[in-house]
Amino acid sequence: MSIKVASIKGVTLIELMIVVVIVGILSAIAIPSFITAIRASRLTASANQFIASLSFARSEAVKRGQIVVARINGANWENGWEVFVDIDRSTAARTNVFNDDNDNNLCEAAEDCKLRIYEPLPNNFTLRSNNFPNYISYFPSGESNTNGSFAICDNTDGNNIPESRTAKHIVVNSTGRLRQNPDNNNDGIPDGLTSCNNP
Repeated sequence: MSIKVASIKGVTLIELMIVVVIVGILSAIAIPSFITAIRASRLTASANQFIASLSFARSEAVKRGQIVVARINGANWENGWEVFVDIDRSTAARTNVFNDDNDNNLCEAAEDCKLRIYEPLPNNFTLRSNNFPNYISYFPSGESNTNGSFAICDNTDGNNIPESRTAKHIVVNSTGRLRQNPDNNNDGIPDGLTSCNNP
């Protein structure tokens, strides 16, 4: 009587080690690219949100026939901002400042009214301006109080210098229209942007 022994097929230790090394190499290559893609996506989303908020303020000023202001909620723009109808401009201290004397936040004839509040940007992001340190106001004509620009940067390294694919440059022209500066030399930095603190 003969007994047949079935051969058991498996993976040797050497084969397993080779697979682990290959997976490690692929991970080392893929993870940094994935992180860079996520950071770039967050930067683009933040820039688009900011542009949309200023476009909203401008369109509301035209629609309502009132001055509409986008103003910071904190020390800098990256701490968040609010958009409101600035009806009460009776004194210099009340101009471009939200004044809600009744705390009801309704749009009444003689009171300012809040339209939208925007949350702070992600950690390590900065949003600074050269001519709009605290606010930008839009008139019923759609014009802004002045022209200037904003720099939004992923400033993770803390050096305040725009680096490849870590910054957006938003320009407000004399008519209040917004545009993003292009990157004509393809170095990953928008044209004309040399600092994240003073665009």
